[in-house]
Amino acid sequence: MRKSNTDLFQNAIDLYLTWLELDKGLSKHTVKSYHSDISQFLKFLFKKNIKEWESVQLSHFDTWLNELGARKLSKQSQSRKFTSIRSFAKFLITERIIKIDFTELSYRPKLDKKLPLALEISEMDRLINAAKTDTVYGLRDYCIIELMYSAGLRVSELCQLKIEQINSEAGILRIFGKGSKERIVPLGENAKISLEAYLVRSRPSFVNEKTDTTVFLSRLGKCLSRKTIWYMIKRYREKALIKKVIKPHTLRHSFATHLLEGGADLRSIQDLLGHADISTTQIYTSIQKARLQEEHAIHHPR
Repeated sequence: MRKSNTDLFQNAIDLYLTWLELDKGLSKHTVKSYHSDISQFLKFLFKKNIKEWESVQLSHFDTWLNELGARKLSKQSQSRKFTSIRSFAKFLITERIIKIDFTELSYRPKLDKKLPLALEISEMDRLINAAKTDTVYGLRDYCIIELMYSAGLRVSELCQLKIEQINSEAGILRIFGKGSKERIVPLGENAKISLEAYLVRSRPSFVNEKTDTTVFLSRLGKCLSRKTIWYMIKRYREKALIKKVIKPHTLRHSFATHLLEGGADLRSIQDLLGHADISTTQIYTSIQKARLQEEHAIHHPR
């Protein structure tokens, strides 16, 4: 029985998603994002009556990108979708499903240059102190904020952290970042103290028969969700009377910015953050320059 056009399209997508998860080691969340972008592109192709991947041309891809722009989709989202489809097209070439890469001559949508938000050191201190109480929840929340700032962790890395990744004696964490890439990050003295206090005096209160070795637990004994961490940061921001709208990732930005301001080498910061490309880390030099310009404008007489 001859396969339908939909099956021919979907088989290639399924093959690609499996490759992303098993061969590339991407998280299910990342694979889901790729799947969503490709599915949106596929709906566009169906409207254009395209019946196979081999028939997709540059003009189709560019028209789709233009439609995304016309719908006022953010430049960041447009750029991500561009990357998703370009990566998929290269896979189709590798698998000999298509002969010509229909994305090769297309241009990535230009991103609006937006500097990541970082807290001042005084603001970071206020946020940490806002969470500092002697209850089981206070010990947990204080440790989470201290650890994210001290180690520059992504919120997903914090939620997935296991006890076996902690080396208390050496004062380091083994972190598995994007693509399961491993990196070693040191802990500051305050982070080590808060982590020990949480593990001894707080975590046992959340443990039940279904609990695994996840470090940070909810009241049900399960790993905390990213959404829970987001709400927690929001609550302590309000308590600390910080006017800036911050997210968990703001703590990571603050970690990198404060290291750079303290004289740390950019390459070292790259390693600590787990960035594959130094250009991703260089954005923090722009933050530093912007702050210097602001200080000059405020304090210089001319």
